[in-house]
Amino acid sequence: MLIKDMSMIRKKLLFSALLLMLSMGSFAQVDTVRHEVLLSTTMGDIKVVLYNETPKHRDNFLKLVKKGVYNGVLFHRVIKNFMIQSGDSTSRHAKPGEVTGNHTLPYVIPAEIVFPKCFHKRGALAAAREPDEVNPKYDSSPCQFYIVYGHVYNEPTLDVVQERISKRTQGAVVLPPEVRSVYCEQGGTPSLDGKYTVFGEVIEGLDIVEKIQGVATDANSRPLEDVRIIKAKIIK
Repeated sequence: MLIKDMSMIRKKLLFSALLLMLSMGSFAQVDTVRHEVLLSTTMGDIKVVLYNETPKHRDNFLKLVKKGVYNGVLFHRVIKNFMIQSGDSTSRHAKPGEVTGNHTLPYVIPAEIVFPKCFHKRGALAAAREPDEVNPKYDSSPCQFYIVYGHVYNEPTLDVVQERISKRTQGAVVLPPEVRSVYCEQGGTPSLDGKYTVFGEVIEGLDIVEKIQGVATDANSRPLEDVRIIKAKIIK
C-alpha cells in the first residue's frame, strides 16, 4: 500500500513539474512580431520597423514610445547627406538657437551590432552613443537615435571606405558584395558599420527624411526652424 501511494505521489509531482515547465515556456516565448512605430513630425510621417535581431534596443524603444518620451522632441542634429538625430527629451523646451542633444537617460544599452545583416543603408534606424574614447564597448544611448540618409556610392569610393574601416577594425568589418550593392544602388553611410547598433529601418516616409536632412542649420547642426516629432505611436 505504501509503495503504491509513493508511486502516485511521484506521478503527481512529475505532472506538476511538467505544467510548471510549460507555463515558464509560455512566458519565455520570443517576440516574433515585427513592431512598427509611426513618427508624426512637423514635416510629415515616418514609419519605422524595429528589428527582432536587436531585442534590447527594440524593447527599450517601444518602452519609451509608450511613455511618450519622444512626443514633442526636436530633431536637434541634422547633417545633410548624413543623418537626422533626435531623442533628447529636454529639447522639446529648447529656445531658438540653444544647443541641445546633451541630455540622455541614466543607463546605457549594451551594443547589439548584427553586421552585416543590419547595416547603415539609407533609412536605417540606429542608436546614438558616446565617443569611442569613453565608450570602448560601443554601448548605446537609451533614448537618442538617428536615421541615416548618407550618399550613393560607387565601387571605387567604397574601396576607399573599406580601407578606412579595415584599418579602424583591424580587418574585422568587411562589406560583403550584397551590402556594397545596396550602398551603390540606394545609398547610406558605410563608415559607421561595426561601430553603432542599427535596430530598425524606415519603411514609409523616406522622402520626409530627405526633406529634414536638407533643411538649413546653424553651426551646431540644429535646424534654424524647429523640426520636431509631434507624436510617436506604436502601430504594430
